[in-house]
Amino acid sequence: MTGVRPQQPRPAGSRPRGVRFALFGETLLVGVLVLVSVVPLVTLLAALAAGCAHLRAHVDGTGSTRIGTYPARLWAATPGSWPWSLATLATGALLGFDAAVVRTGRLPGGDVVATVCLLAAVALVVVALRAAAGWRPGARWSDLLRAATVRTLRTDPGGTALLGLAIGGLVLVTWQLIPLVVPMTGCVVLAAVAVERRPAARRGPVAPD
Repeated sequence: MTGVRPQQPRPAGSRPRGVRFALFGETLLVGVLVLVSVVPLVTLLAALAAGCAHLRAHVDGTGSTRIGTYPARLWAATPGSWPWSLATLATGALLGFDAAVVRTGRLPGGDVVATVCLLAAVALVVVALRAAAGWRPGARWSDLLRAATVRTLRTDPGGTALLGLAIGGLVLVTWQLIPLVVPMTGCVVLAAVAVERRPAARRGPVAPD
């Protein structure tokens, strides 16, 4: 008679395959929801914030991840966000226009200016993502964007580089196959959530009093 082999303990930090697939499914869903929500343009920041909140609730297990909760989070994040959403879009469009003009070759140093415009555009998107990932109900968008700018340019350059790589991956993959913009958008939102969790992870658990 053969004995039953004892079950080996799961290595620390590993997750069942079904859990990882569930995270992929939520990421794909968030990509769809965010892309649909940003169609009015003025909802850019609110859509990103709702997507970040949805994925954070799934990862932490601290809130509902039903599709019906996304509109509620979007609505909660909208007050005060639309002027900043328009300002973000207008600034991005201006940087893109400047880069296109200087690359015509009619201005000296056009390649350098175009590179600066590109880096500024990436920094702009990183700030928007970090502000969205830091949003909580009741937070003021002016405060969120100010704090996100400080983290992007001064206190967390590593996180800025990681998000810059995620944005670059989104552009590259979408340029090769446009439908992949859906999962890549969800991945970028997930990257924003992960980057904003890095400082707390480095500090480790807080010791009880």
